Order: sequence, then C-alpha cells, then structure tokens
Amino acid sequence: MRIVRIAPDMPDIEDPKATGAETIGGKAAGLAAMARLGLPVPPAFVLPIELTAAVTAGERSARHKIAEGLAEGIAFLEEATGRGFGDRRHPLLVSVRSGAAKSMPGMLDTVLDVGATPDGVRGLIRHSGNPRFAWDCRRRFLESFATVVLGLPKALFADALQRAVATEAADSEQGLDCVALEALSETYRRIVLGLDEMLPDDPMAQLTAAATAVYRSWMSERAVTYRRLQHLAELRGTAVTVQAMVFGNGSRRSGAGVAFSRDPSSGRAEPVIDVLFGAQGEDVVSGDRTPDDEAALAAHLPEVAQALRQTLARLEQAFGDVMDVEFTIEDGRLWILQTRAAKRTPLAALRLAIDFVHEGIITKVQALDRLRSIDLGALAHTRLADAGPAIGAGTPASTGIAVGRAAFDVESARQMAAGGSAVILMRPDTSTADVAGFAAAAGIVTAVGGRTAHAALVARQLGKPCIVGCAALGLEAD
Repeated sequence: MRIVRIAPDMPDIEDPKATGAETIGGKAAGLAAMARLGLPVPPAFVLPIELTAAVTAGERSARHKIAEGLAEGIAFLEEATGRGFGDRRHPLLVSVRSGAAKSMPGMLDTVLDVGATPDGVRGLIRHSGNPRFAWDCRRRFLESFATVVLGLPKALFADALQRAVATEAADSEQGLDCVALEALSETYRRIVLGLDEMLPDDPMAQLTAAATAVYRSWMSERAVTYRRLQHLAELRGTAVTVQAMVFGNGSRRSGAGVAFSRDPSSGRAEPVIDVLFGAQGEDVVSGDRTPDDEAALAAHLPEVAQALRQTLARLEQAFGDVMDVEFTIEDGRLWILQTRAAKRTPLAALRLAIDFVHEGIITKVQALDRLRSIDLGALAHTRLADAGPAIGAGTPASTGIAVGRAAFDVESARQMAAGGSAVILMRPDTSTADVAGFAAAAGIVTAVGGRTAHAALVARQLGKPCIVGCAALGLEAD
C-alpha cells in the first residue's frame, strides 16, 4: 500500500491525485497545500480513505496494510525529524488524526502523544531537561489511548485528575508538578489495568491500535448522526494522518489554539483567535477549557501573534475563503497543524461573499455559488423587545436569539423537542458527543469552552445560537 508523505520539498506533495481530499481526506490535503506554500507544517504521512471499509468490516487484509503503511511512514518521520520512535534519548512522538473528504469537526477520533512509553518518557526528560513536560505527555497519552482506543469512560480519568489537583492544592492541572504528574500517570495506568485492559508499552503496538481506532470511529454514533444531519451519505470513510508531535505544553512560551481568518459568526473582517498556553491542541477544540484571546497572545508572544496574522492572510488569499486554522506554539515557534474552510452562520456567509467580491478574491459567480445553499429565512435579524437584566454572560460562538425550556442532557433535549417544546441545551462544556442534542435544541449554553471548539463550530453550522464560557452557569459534568 502506498502512503503519502507530507513535508516541505517532498516529491509526493507535487502529485495532485495523491493529495486530493477524496484520497487522503481534507485534513491531509490541507497539510499538503500548506507544505507547498512553505508554511511551517510538521512532517506527516497518511493512510488512505480506501482502507476504512476493510477496517470497519474486520477484514484481515486491512491489518497487514495498516502495519505495512505504518512501518514505512514511521521510517520516513524518523528520517525527517532525526528522532527515533520510542527512543530512550531523542524520542519521536506522533499524533494520529482522522480526516474525511469533507470536514466533520470533532466527530472522528484523535490519539495524541503516541510513543510516550516508559522509555519514551525517559528520552523526553533527557532531551528536554523538563521532567514535568515529559510526564504531562505520558498522562495525556494514557488518557487518550484509554478513552479512544479502549473505549473507557472519560469520567474515570477526569475524576482522578480532579483528585490530584485537590491533593496538591492546585488551581488546575497546570499547577501539578512533575512528581504529581508522574503519580497521576501511574494512577491512570492502574485504572486501565484494573479493568483488565491491555496497555502496550511497544510504540508500534500503540500506533497500530490508535490507527485502527481512528478508522473505526467512522461508524461511531456521533459520526453517523452528524453525517445524517449534514446529508453526507456519499462520504466513503476517513483517512488516518500520522504527524510528528510539536508540543504546546513544553514551556511558558508554548501553547495551542484555533484561529479564523475572519469572524465566522458575524462575517466581520477581523481574525478570531483562541489560545491556551501550556496546552495541546485537544485542550482547545474539546471545549473543556475556556481559552484566552488574541490580545493575550499578542501580549505574551507578540512575534507569534504577528506571524499568525500573516499566515491567516496568506491562507485566505491562497484558498479564496475564510480559513479555520489549528496551530501549536512550541517554545516561541509557530506551527500550523490544519486548515480548512471555516463553518459560518448564514448571515456571515452573505457578508463574507459580498466582501470577497469587493476585494477581488472571488468572482460574483463564485459568490452566488457559495450562497446557493443558504436559507434566506435564516438571514432575518431578531431582537428582544425587553430582555431585562442578564443573569449571566459568556462568549457568543454563534449569533441569534433562542427562547425555550432548559434541558441538561441530550436525551432530555430530544424528548422535550419531540413533544413540541423549544429547548435550550445547557451543558458544562461543548462536546461533540452532544451533537444529537444540538440538532434538537433551539440554542446552546455552556459553562466553559471557547468559540473555536469543535462543538461550537457544529452549532454555528447548524445555525443554532450558542453561548460558550458562561461562568455564571453552575453545572456538574455527567
């Protein structure tokens, strides 16, 4: 099986057929396009979409093809980075990500920090001189592998993390030192083994299991529901992108975030940037934490903020559209991990199409084609005549007005909506597992999370008013 390798100056990325979204998914196709532009993209390789059917059907031939592709790909990444997968001195860690031909934000699985074996942790400590960073990668891997690959409940690990934070009298996980993170990693390991699950310490075994799990996530309940809601029955599966990790959790000059080249909610011609310092990408898109904004990034790392703005403008010109970008900052250096056309509200779509024509980025014919699927009724602007004093405030992730009865879980929202009631889904955070509830609700409010989280993107695409990061909302996680 032929893999596609992605890195600047690689011959594979010159072949349009090999790097089309129908073959390697939109995520990897975007990486290939950015590599051609010379943007800072970590090297990666891709297993194709065509394997999805064989993996989900449990065909033996799929195992061989996955093993063959992973072996070839890891050899490429080791050569490209100068690191060894699971090495005890200079280890290579990788992310394993999904990617359908059309964007399905947060609906398919991701496994990060693969290769953070006991030997890999020792190598990270030797290479970085930062044991806290190394043990943070280890505990992140264990949670990611256990929940995605083994299917264990996230609550088991969230509870263990909360106990560790309380024991250390820390404000959050950011306040845990290397000793606490090492102990937390051991707690995570014991949770997995205590449930009689296998936890491989061989990096290739980890990688094979992760890639297989990402393919199988194609048939997860939330992915199937999303494809039904978005009329994406024609999609054939997901590719699997394996990319060298860059680390937003390695120092105070590191972080991860999501940015839009223009506001996808209002259409305003200003970037929208969310960032979490000392974090990895899933911390932002998962909706579990409320991020900082561009002002915080500019104050802390002004050169990175400037480089990010320049990158957003360059991508917008190259793709002729408003772009959604995931990025990581590793010790003051900007890396771009993903780009795609941004999900937008109907009102923003109209404003953006008009502005792009006036700016000469697209033609009138292209603008009309983009607006073809817009519901004109959704462009109506509604105001409350007398709202009264607010009882809470958050960040608008998707504009609009919604009135209804409060529902606190997906099933309640579906039942109430089926009974004819307008529903406001109120959740602790923005999770893509709630997509069925999003579809049933008239609006969504969450206690934490940012406007760039995957679930906020879905709410925007569905045209549902959504407020995130409403600190006045006191809800406990399920």
